[in-house]
Amino acid sequence: MIARIIRFSIANRIFVLLAALILAVWGTWAVKNTPVDALPDLSDVQVIVRTSFPGQAPQIVENQVTYPLTTTMLSVPGVKAVRGYSFFGDSFVYVIFDERTDLYWARSRVLEYLNQIQGRMPANAKSSLGPDATGVGWIYEYALIDPTGQHDLSQLRSIQDWFLKYELKTLPNVAEVATIGGMVKQYQIVLDPTKMAAFGITQRNVIEAVQNANQETGGSVLEMAETEYMVRASGYLKTLDDFRQIPLRSNELGIPVTLGQVANIQLGPEMRRGIAELNGQGETVGGVVILRAGKNARDTIAAVKSKMAELQQSLPKGVQVVTVYDRSQLIDRAVKNLSHKLIEEFIVVALVCGLFLWHLRSAMVAIVSLPLGILSAFLLMHYQGLNANIMSLGGIAIAIGAMVDAAVVMVENAHKHIEAWQHENPDQLLGQQERWVIITRSASEVGPALFFCLLIITLSFIPIFTLQAQEGRLFSPLAFTKTYAMAASAGLSITLIPVLMGYWIRGKLPSEQHNPLNRFLIKIYRPMLDKVLAYPKTTLLSTLLIFLVSLFPLTRLGGEFLPNMDEGDLLYMPSALPGLSAAKASELLQQTDRMIKTVPEVATVFGKAGRAETATDPAPLEMFETTIQFKPRSEWRSGMTPEKLVKE
Repeated sequence: MIARIIRFSIANRIFVLLAALILAVWGTWAVKNTPVDALPDLSDVQVIVRTSFPGQAPQIVENQVTYPLTTTMLSVPGVKAVRGYSFFGDSFVYVIFDERTDLYWARSRVLEYLNQIQGRMPANAKSSLGPDATGVGWIYEYALIDPTGQHDLSQLRSIQDWFLKYELKTLPNVAEVATIGGMVKQYQIVLDPTKMAAFGITQRNVIEAVQNANQETGGSVLEMAETEYMVRASGYLKTLDDFRQIPLRSNELGIPVTLGQVANIQLGPEMRRGIAELNGQGETVGGVVILRAGKNARDTIAAVKSKMAELQQSLPKGVQVVTVYDRSQLIDRAVKNLSHKLIEEFIVVALVCGLFLWHLRSAMVAIVSLPLGILSAFLLMHYQGLNANIMSLGGIAIAIGAMVDAAVVMVENAHKHIEAWQHENPDQLLGQQERWVIITRSASEVGPALFFCLLIITLSFIPIFTLQAQEGRLFSPLAFTKTYAMAASAGLSITLIPVLMGYWIRGKLPSEQHNPLNRFLIKIYRPMLDKVLAYPKTTLLSTLLIFLVSLFPLTRLGGEFLPNMDEGDLLYMPSALPGLSAAKASELLQQTDRMIKTVPEVATVFGKAGRAETATDPAPLEMFETTIQFKPRSEWRSGMTPEKLVKE
């Protein structure tokens, strides 16, 4: 069957070349449109349910919100595990599904069950689904600062919540923009119990009066003088005086008792569960851009940066946006480094082919299969939804060395056949028709065996596909791309390679003895081969001894899930004892950031205590997360390394 495919390809060589050209163009398009990231996403398929229950202690949140939600979500189809966390005023329920579950199907099922339980939830508990993102969705972080001091934390928070947040959410592939820190402005009513008792007013009376006073309603329409007027009663509270004038009740003389008579009305901050700080200079307001699951991180970050540059012109005078974390730098460094290694490997393979074949056009036959095989792998990656990261590109790097094996052997065999024909017909020139006959015969002779050899190498990574959970998500991209590249190489070896051999193996072909490298290696190898064949038992015993000796160091090597990686930035995560107040957390955070900023190699220090306003961040107030950005390596002190910086 393989021999028939080779003969068919040579007989229809024009169509094979056209197909190869189409494959090259299509593969190039796939390379440009394949999502790029630094590492594969190891997150489970999960849906987060966040429920806000303001002012309630964790035990109450657990009993009235978290427990009913978790027990209900256990019956959702496809659920593998349900985890619930209760905090002061917030509940987080993580519904984890089987690996093959579609994320949006899972979200619709969770929403369906969430609607069923709403009747059993407290009236003021508000549940919502988290963004359609994963655990590695935080791709870009920024801070709002005002060096002039014209805007306080509440004003910066308003700019973030009512301007930047909504503008950035309009970008494609942005799942959510979360706010960190700052102050949310509140109208606060501080009741005076003595005055309330004197006027006979309860707290319930005050709550109902405020709710009734802060309303707006319509009164249909009136027609007067051939004109229609819409009737509307505007009763929204806008100023502190509006609150003070709210009537609560009338006394015995019919005089109204207002809210201002029994309470102090003031502006103040909302109770905070998250604090942001920059460079040890004091609190600030931050934002986090969260990527939608499975989308292109690098393109999204580029769009965010472009949008930020536009929005900077619309910000109030003195307000600046400072980037404190940018994953695109890590992505670019990782992809650039691996791309350079692929190019180096490509050049080495090309040089080896050229040196051993000692014929430029013959070497080109073997080399052409490399880019086409790689482009085929990218094409399949694109339609499978795999992104380009160090693991998927690593699979291609592993395959490159073996991808040219079949082409080299086929070219060598063609050389032998042409050389044999020239010995049999020393006075004749090899004609066009005779050349194609020889190429067909030589390719058919070794093609089937080579095809199945490549197929065996292709299938060698099948055990990796049996890995589950995080191991499977980490290594499956490598196995997929290596398999795709090898499968493409196997297909090219019996279709395109024979056609290219017929076109490019021409002219004077050097014999094996005319290649000085081959002569040198044969001269070394032949005596060694004679020795081992002369003493087969000694050879086998030596091999067994080497194997047994190697077992001891193998047991002492140790192991870990992943090697240490220098990501460029550093995340420092200390924690304090439970019960830490917001004021003390802010103080400790500022002290820590100020100390870190004294290191000369540090560019920015962005500290976060507590959680951001997103379901993807369940951190308590006593948990600190400090993102440290370093200056370029060229600005580091002499002899400084990342390891030394971490210790310092």
